[in-house]
Amino acid sequence: MSLDRFYPIFDSADWLERLVPLGIKLVQLRIKDASATQLRDHIRRSKAVCQDHDCTLVINDHWHAAIEEGCNYLHLGQEDLDIADLSAIRKAGLRLGISTHDGAELDRALALNPDYIALGPIYPTILKKMKWHQQGVEKLTVWKERVGKTPLIAIGGMNVDRAAGAFDAGADVVAAVTDITLNENPEARVRQWLKVTR
Repeated sequence: MSLDRFYPIFDSADWLERLVPLGIKLVQLRIKDASATQLRDHIRRSKAVCQDHDCTLVINDHWHAAIEEGCNYLHLGQEDLDIADLSAIRKAGLRLGISTHDGAELDRALALNPDYIALGPIYPTILKKMKWHQQGVEKLTVWKERVGKTPLIAIGGMNVDRAAGAFDAGADVVAAVTDITLNENPEARVRQWLKVTR
């Protein structure tokens, strides 16, 4: 399964319903604070819009809900890996993406034969506090040599102007969050992203 080169990440189904119809083909739903009922509602709405627009939906973290709602793709951070039931995830047929920040985490991720590897933050990010400093695009080249054919995703502080550098360094996919959601015109920004990644 090949992945689209543009990978926006949104924290609600509202964003997906608004922006996926513009031509997004790969998207992550990343909800951190929601009740079980709210989470299921967001997943179901996100699944519906993605199915209508031939877009691959990735659920962040919530592997129980992803299995129960019949999702196809899951993203786990390193902390999530500690508590996730990987055998249940695989048994359910979920594809798996994993976040990495250093060599030990990359070794751990590769041992699980993931469907993609994410490296970040490439640049400083305002999305969340992290113990990791910016990795820099040069590290993408090192990671790509190690992951081989496994798709490599650049995340963290990415914007339209930085995308080309990430691709040149070895990234197969570039993820964006606040560059879209904090933009005064998210629709126009998504169209810019689609233009530079297609």
